[in-house]
Formats: sequence, structure tokens, C-alpha cells
Amino acid sequence: MRDLVAREAQCCSFFTFTVDCVDEGRLLLEVEVPATQVEVLDAVAALAAGTPGVSA
Repeated sequence: MRDLVAREAQCCSFFTFTVDCVDEGRLLLEVEVPATQVEVLDAVAALAAGTPGVSA
């Protein structure tokens, strides 16, 4: 997860990512963007929502 976050941060520098361990075997990924980029984040969340095991 941290590797993916690092690669995404290089690609989209306006994203801010925070990774936390919720409990054993589960991670929480928080993503923040400036107000001007909310549509981009909404599109990413929509894609993630279609991924098994991912809740957006």
C-alpha cells in the first residue's frame, strides 16, 4: 500500500495520502485533495468502489 501511495503521489502531487492500520489485516487509506480537485477524487473513488474488497 505504501508503495502504491508513493507512486500515486508522484503522479498526482495534489493528492495527500494517509495510511493507517485499522486492525490486523485491514488498512485505512485517507485521500485528501484541494477543493479544485474534488471531481478527480470523486472519479477515483467511483473506480475504487467497483473493486472487490474496497469500500470508498
